[in-house]
Amino acid sequence: MNTATAERRTKAATRSQAPGWLEILAGGGAYLGCMVLVYALLPLVQDDAVAGIVGFLVSGIMGIIALAVAALVRIRGLAAFGIRRAKVRHLLAGAGLGLIAVVLGIIASSAYTMLSGDTQNVQTDYQAGAAAGLLGLVLTFTAGSIITPIGEEAFFRGVVANALLNRFPAWIAIIASAAIFAVAHGINTVLPVAFVVGILTALLYRRTGSIWPGVVLHGVNNATATIVIPHILTATTT
Repeated sequence: MNTATAERRTKAATRSQAPGWLEILAGGGAYLGCMVLVYALLPLVQDDAVAGIVGFLVSGIMGIIALAVAALVRIRGLAAFGIRRAKVRHLLAGAGLGLIAVVLGIIASSAYTMLSGDTQNVQTDYQAGAAAGLLGLVLTFTAGSIITPIGEEAFFRGVVANALLNRFPAWIAIIASAAIFAVAHGINTVLPVAFVVGILTALLYRRTGSIWPGVVLHGVNNATATIVIPHILTATTT
C-alpha cells in the first residue's frame, strides 16, 4: 500500500466517523429546547449579577447537552467531535486570535449599530456579574471564559462546523457555521461579534482538528469583552 492510498483511507475513515446532518439536527433540537427553557426561566432571576453568571453558566451547559445528544446518534469516541489534544503553538495562536477577535468584534458591532440603529447593550447582566466583587468576578470568569467556551465550542465547532466541513467547501462551511453560531446569540449587537468569533474558531478547528484552540480564543474574547474592557472603562471614568 503506497502513502497516497493510506492517506485516502485515513481520510475516508475520519470522515465516516465525523458528525453529519443527524447529529446537527439532534444536537440542534436539544440546544433549541434548552434555549426555550432559559428564556422562560432566566427572567425570573431578579438580580442582574446573578442573572449574568447563571446566563454564562447555562450557555456552556446547553452546548454540552447538545454535544451529548449529538454523540448518542452514533456512539464513538469524542475525538470524532474534535475533543482531542492540541499542540501548544495552536493554543497560543488561539489566545492571540482571541485578542484579534475583540478588535474585529468591536468594529463589526459598531458597523451593525450604525446600520441598524440598535444601541442596546445586551451584556449588562454579564458585566454586572463581573463587577459584583471578587466572588462575582471569579464566578463570571469561570462561567463566561471557561464553561461557556467549552460548551459552545463543543457543539458549534465540534458538531456543526465539523459536519459542514466534511460535506462542503471550506469557505461555505466556515461562513455557514459562523452564521448559525451568530444567530443563536439573537439579533442584537452581539450577533456580529459572535460571527467574528465563529469564523476564527472554525478556521482554527479546520487547521487543527481540535476544539481546544477555539476554546482558548473564545475564552480570551469573552474575558476581554466582559471583564477587562468594562473595568478599564470604569477606571478611566472615576
